[in-house]
Amino acid sequence: MDAEQIRQLRPKLDRFLGRFADCFARQDTRAHLGVYVRGQLSSLPEKSVEPMALEAGVAPRTLQEFLSQLKWDEDRLRDRVHEIVRDEHAGAHAIGLFDETSDPKKGDKTPGVQKQWCGRLGKLENCLVTVHLGYAVEDFHCLLDGELFLPESWAADRERCREAGIPETMAYRAKWRIALELYDRARADGLHFDWLTFDEGYGSKPELLRELAARQQNYVAEVPRSLAAWLKAPRVVTRPYHRGRRGRGRATPRLASGSRPARRVDALLNDRALRDQAWQPWRVKDGDKGPMVWECKQTFVTVKDENGLPGARLHLVIARNVLDRAEVKFFVSNAPPATGIGALLLVAFSRWRVERCFEDGKGEIGLDQYEGRRYLGLKRHLLLSAVSYLFLARVRQEWGEKSGVDGVPVAHRDGGVAPVVVGERPSGLGPAAGEGGGEDQAPAAAQRPGSQEPHQGHASETARAGHTTDQLATMHLGTNLAL
Repeated sequence: MDAEQIRQLRPKLDRFLGRFADCFARQDTRAHLGVYVRGQLSSLPEKSVEPMALEAGVAPRTLQEFLSQLKWDEDRLRDRVHEIVRDEHAGAHAIGLFDETSDPKKGDKTPGVQKQWCGRLGKLENCLVTVHLGYAVEDFHCLLDGELFLPESWAADRERCREAGIPETMAYRAKWRIALELYDRARADGLHFDWLTFDEGYGSKPELLRELAARQQNYVAEVPRSLAAWLKAPRVVTRPYHRGRRGRGRATPRLASGSRPARRVDALLNDRALRDQAWQPWRVKDGDKGPMVWECKQTFVTVKDENGLPGARLHLVIARNVLDRAEVKFFVSNAPPATGIGALLLVAFSRWRVERCFEDGKGEIGLDQYEGRRYLGLKRHLLLSAVSYLFLARVRQEWGEKSGVDGVPVAHRDGGVAPVVVGERPSGLGPAAGEGGGEDQAPAAAQRPGSQEPHQGHASETARAGHTTDQLATMHLGTNLAL
């Protein structure tokens, strides 16, 4: 980034923020939008309300009121983000991404805070959790929307909710339901997703897969190895069976007598149809320490539904890390039968995009630095952070930045967003991040309790020390997915 480009940033940002002007009825309220976003884009080490306000010469209380009390239309601002992405960043093979992120908090006043699974720390901790919808197409990615996960204990304590400004109509919802609401809002604003993808915390919810299928939305979902399915669907009968032609007949429909039970997808690897199938190597992407290569098998399975009967017929893709064959991932997809394994893998291994959004959002614009006690303030902070990130993503795409401001190559090699200081000297690059591994990644051995919709542990996609070009020099790398 040269000096002329830095000088262009301030008017460029002003024009960009002008597109949100109709979200604010009063000019003085509208002026706080620039203060907040410029604070998030600055080189301040802390990007909570107080340091951003003091840097701008504004009373901290005024900026706090902008978040939590002043009247402006945050829903219209969110819709404008959707419209900009829809009209200016649409493209073939657009991917929507569901994921959540957690932020440790002290005290008990922040909306939704309690001791629950904190993926950022990899353990149970006092934190709040938010669910997000990300968007990725070609080398562009951003966050479209986000919402608080309200734990059951909070939803049951309406007095506590009222103190935090949580609407009476807001109740406990499973995280997958929140994600589906974010998707429906984006679709209502005209956004199109060729694919959706998400980890097994969401893929383990059959209701979500059914809802997406009902919306005719293609997905590639990581699923737990315990998912039950058949390689060959058993026969279902609807005629009651009476033992000895007497007594009450068995419920129908039911599996025909003698049908093989559904098996876990990891056990299906021992079936001849998969056991005899050769592993296909695919170079998923180039990490910091060399190419990341996975070998895969693909077949079709019929998953067992909630009634124990054959459900949807889906693609099953089994992917194994060639340098750590104990690391195995299972994916299912409702894509058309003719869809190739390369297309499915391209979507499945795109989830690092939303994790990168979290990483950059927290490291560069203060996504995790909300310190208020009101739900409205948290909701607006999430949306304003999406606005700030969208500006950075647009600048990077427009200027084709492939290196940091000091000329140092970006560690990810994936088109990540480097911090930009508006109207000042640009800040340096943050610490290098692992390829595809968000900071909410839990240790592989960590176990999460099930009471508050916790995620299964993200299997690490980080390039390990063993991922070196030398080690793979004699290996057939297969097709490069070019993520």
